Amino acid sequence: MEPLVFAILAARTPPEIQLELVDERLSPVPYDAPTDLVAITVETYNARHSYQIATRFRKRGVPVVMGGYHPTFLPDEARQFADAVVAGDAEDVWPQVVDDARHGVLQPVYRGGFPSLEGPRPDRSIFRGLRYAPVPLVQYGRGCRYACEFCSIRAFYGSNLRQRPVSEVVAEIEALARRHIFLVDDNIFVDVPRAEELFRALIPLKIRWSCQVSIDVAADDGLLRLLQSSGCTTAVIGFESLDAANLRQMRKAWNLRDLDYATAVRKFQDHGIMIYGSFVFGYDHDTVDSFDRCLEFAIRSKFYLANFNPLTPMPGAALHDRLLREGRLLHDRWWLDPDYRYGQATFRPRGMTPDELTEGCFRVRRQFNHFASIARRAWDPRANARDPYRFLLHVASNLVSRREIMRKQGKPLGDPTPLEPADVTALPALTEEATG
Repeated sequence: MEPLVFAILAARTPPEIQLELVDERLSPVPYDAPTDLVAITVETYNARHSYQIATRFRKRGVPVVMGGYHPTFLPDEARQFADAVVAGDAEDVWPQVVDDARHGVLQPVYRGGFPSLEGPRPDRSIFRGLRYAPVPLVQYGRGCRYACEFCSIRAFYGSNLRQRPVSEVVAEIEALARRHIFLVDDNIFVDVPRAEELFRALIPLKIRWSCQVSIDVAADDGLLRLLQSSGCTTAVIGFESLDAANLRQMRKAWNLRDLDYATAVRKFQDHGIMIYGSFVFGYDHDTVDSFDRCLEFAIRSKFYLANFNPLTPMPGAALHDRLLREGRLLHDRWWLDPDYRYGQATFRPRGMTPDELTEGCFRVRRQFNHFASIARRAWDPRANARDPYRFLLHVASNLVSRREIMRKQGKPLGDPTPLEPADVTALPALTEEATG
């Protein structure tokens, strides 16, 4: 899908600056292309590879600036491989970064604050000629009102919650002229009254849309009716665990505060909303039996998609700091370790071995995406088979998910080339203070 961040930054770039977007999912990086500045958005999973890309450009004398969640939490690490790091939201400081680059005076670190989201809509001309999925991404707000232990959103935004003016969001969607959009907010319901205002404004557009929601909205029948009437078709919901003790440990006991899971699922599906369920394994009350219980629940509930993730300590999240204190991490920096592979456990769980965590997650991913499971889950007249569009969406999404699961499992994060500069090995061991 489109990397929305670059359209946001393109809208804030002086018009005389020539921009080119390179997306490795679509084409190789042109390392020999003439350019004056390279900007890379870095997530933890692609940090090692991003550093390798940056190193090749810097050897040519091309300056590199990095931003995103990972450099925000670990700016000293990112600075080993970049000429400049943007920590936090980049909109307000991006024009200064560009101007400093023009004059050869890039600063080591630029700190973005919490800029207003009001202003120019994303400049999607930067996507022209690139083949992305026909579901554009639209952002309404940022931040989340909850603070789950494993999530870095709260660490990034704190309690700051912001939304764009509804009129600007509606105008952007109308200009897109697409029948299905994805509202990418981490939780579209951080401010329920304002979310309701947006949904009412979407009704006349007669579009379909997807989002990420917290399960507690299922307790509000009026809100569910509004979701349905405004076109909500699919929702990503973090169930995380079937065990109440795990939910308490991850600071998400509110998942079961109003309704049990089965009732909440039924209410979403009764309103035609297809559910993408997300689960994590490895909390202290999980055992090897937890995998099959969760898989059976996901198939019985007829989720159109589901993800079964090994609990992963991300820098900046409270989980990382706790596991660090408890001495349970398997790597100092798993995201830089050349021996780490995608899907592997990164710490020692209490109720199983690291290998059992790795193998259990991969096994239930495969079984959930088996053709028999896809067919069984498709037959749900309330949601997945409510109409031909939903049915085709279910089939297409599952085929893509099945392919990606097999493609990504066990892949290294980057190539075997040693990271440069060599003094990254001299970085001090991570501490709670360094990551929090």
